[in-house]
Amino acid sequence: MEKSLYNIYKTFFKVGTLLLGGGYVILPLLQSELVEKRSWIDNDELCEYTALSQSIPGLIAANLSIFVGYKLKRTMGALAAISGMITPAFLSIVILAKILEEVIKLKFIQGIFWGVGIGVLVLIYLAVKEIWHKSIIDKFTFGVFFVIFLLSVCLKISPAVLIILVIIVGILRQFYLDKKDRGQTE
Repeated sequence: MEKSLYNIYKTFFKVGTLLLGGGYVILPLLQSELVEKRSWIDNDELCEYTALSQSIPGLIAANLSIFVGYKLKRTMGALAAISGMITPAFLSIVILAKILEEVIKLKFIQGIFWGVGIGVLVLIYLAVKEIWHKSIIDKFTFGVFFVIFLLSVCLKISPAVLIILVIIVGILRQFYLDKKDRGQTE
């Protein structure tokens, strides 16, 4: 088969459509399409491209398609191959999002989410109850909790900032306790 950009796109679109699962699922598909049917690459090249795809960041299937496309038609081939590989996933996400957008409007589904929301609140309560007994152990820890709670509720300070603030307070407290212990032992 001719190594045109259209054929590269079409081949990788087909493989991307059949790709269900991780990157290793793609190997038999690529071997069948690229090595056996089209003879665009050989088995050794497929193994080398697979090894390279695993050693760099990103999805194995996407990386592999870029390597094969580049070998076939350089930069434009790589673009055609990666486009073909990701188009089915992109279309699936768009279609599923549209379906979910309609499903979420159903009263039945809204009722399910309401129930899940109540369940999550109960789980959060139970987690706080469990952590409370292990974290609030004296007047100091209760005071820190109370101040952070007020900062959170009244001033709407970001939880990330509050966590960093409490970490700093914890470090300073431990530093003070260590210094105090050293002073008593000397």
